[in-house]
Amino acid sequence: MNLNQVTIYSSKTMETVEFFQKLGLRLIVDSLPRYARLECTDGEATLSVNVADEKPVASDVVIYFECEDLDAEVERLERLGLEFADEPEEKEWLWREAYLNDPNGNSICLFYAGENRKNPPWRVE
Repeated sequence: MNLNQVTIYSSKTMETVEFFQKLGLRLIVDSLPRYARLECTDGEATLSVNVADEKPVASDVVIYFECEDLDAEVERLERLGLEFADEPEEKEWLWREAYLNDPNGNSICLFYAGENRKNPPWRVE
């Protein structure tokens, strides 16, 4: 099994697509303002944005994007006007993470974990 995509339902579809384009995702389906699909530049996962019939409530789900050079990516995004809730920080689980919110209030984590992403020292075999 492989994760294909995550869909965000939004009353702010245009702003949400713009946000994820700033993160570096590439628009591959454009049916805005109702629907759009973007793909990650690394890997094969996609993210879609679908119009919500009613104003959605932000979820407790966190969407994670791994960045090879996290600090440089955070600096680039701040220059584009994005605000981070938490600046890059080393975590005890051997990841370096920074957090921001999309236009709908969903939590987005940019991180770097390298080998520890899927193979931490405590991985169950």
